[in-house]
Amino acid sequence: MSDGLQICIHRGTDQIGGSCVELEYSGKRIVVDLGLPLDAELEATELPDIPSIHSNDGSLLGVLLSHGHRDHWGMLPKLPPAINIYLGRKTLSIMSAAAPFIPGGYSPCKSVTFEDGLAFELGPFRITPHLMDHSGFDAYGFLIEAGGKRLYYSGDIRGHGRKAPLFERFIKSPPGDIDVLLMEGSSLGRLKEDERFETERDIEDRLLDVMKTTGGIVLVACSAENIDRVVSVYRAAKRSGRQLLVDAYAAEVLKATDTRSIPKPTDEWTDVKVYIPQAQRRFLKEKNIASLVDGYKGRRIFPEALASDASRSVMIIRPWMVHDLARAGALDGATAIWSQWDGYLKDEAGVKFVDACTAASIRFETIHTSGHADPHDLKRYSEAIDPKKLVPIHTFHPDQFEGLFANVIRSIDGEWFDA
Repeated sequence: MSDGLQICIHRGTDQIGGSCVELEYSGKRIVVDLGLPLDAELEATELPDIPSIHSNDGSLLGVLLSHGHRDHWGMLPKLPPAINIYLGRKTLSIMSAAAPFIPGGYSPCKSVTFEDGLAFELGPFRITPHLMDHSGFDAYGFLIEAGGKRLYYSGDIRGHGRKAPLFERFIKSPPGDIDVLLMEGSSLGRLKEDERFETERDIEDRLLDVMKTTGGIVLVACSAENIDRVVSVYRAAKRSGRQLLVDAYAAEVLKATDTRSIPKPTDEWTDVKVYIPQAQRRFLKEKNIASLVDGYKGRRIFPEALASDASRSVMIIRPWMVHDLARAGALDGATAIWSQWDGYLKDEAGVKFVDACTAASIRFETIHTSGHADPHDLKRYSEAIDPKKLVPIHTFHPDQFEGLFANVIRSIDGEWFDA
């Protein structure tokens, strides 16, 4: 291994998910993201071959987490608990709020939070986080400097979300003199070069059209942690004269954003209410967290009110909640909207959701846009940074990079290369 900054993409050169990059300089190391592959289970998946993770030599200084999606953090629970995780303050807050509610939920034992644009040092590494537009809230790219070299890790990015001004700000004033850009390419293979993803504002307008033409309740199956989408749903609901209903999981995630402009079940947001399904009520008691319900005082809606409130309500749901609504008689004239990746409709939960909607004669729509940049914005991004080397990561189609971007250098999983 040379004396300069060394890079190894342990996983991600030819797949989306499971992202993991290790950097080494002067005997010290950092890891950037440690995700679970999209098609893998935590129990059956081994950590990448990173000897410093289990070594007592002190060479591993910490793990940087770009954002709170499982394909970037999913392997962190397998780390020794003494390893520091560096992440955004709001990412930590959301992960901690969500952990009790989701299978395999996780919040770091040892964590250090960072802020947008504020550089910090880990041994010989100087790291500057850059807040970006992505479907994951509080998502960052990283400028990493060591040994006179400058690497930029894109993380997951897009330019068509509610935080699109962050993308535009970045490409107008990107970090300069970049030796290596590790850039995601999730959209390659999904869109042609000239095709564009719908914007989050387009999604809001489409949601509004459905809400206006639905006589009963509107059910939106989306991730509560996709804060941009929750905002789109809320704004469309408000424009259509409806209130937004969320469960305890979504309520806690929204509160954890600690952002005034994000709707949440507090006194400031009188048109956001909390509905707690029967199974979730049992769950909260079993987890000994039933006391959090006290924070929704005055903001609750109970099963006996669902039917009468249906025509003026929009509910963010998870598929298993449909049966509760049926028991409450709240599904007459309802519409269900699938507002996440349509690949999940092939999973068991997605199939059951579609079947439940069909059985209840619920109109079904799909309204969604990607959390990742389309090829047009990826080109703008790479041209703005103008790296000496552009290395594909987080993509199923690294072969398409050379036809779209300049200075592309391919790597393979587990291969070390110089910055």
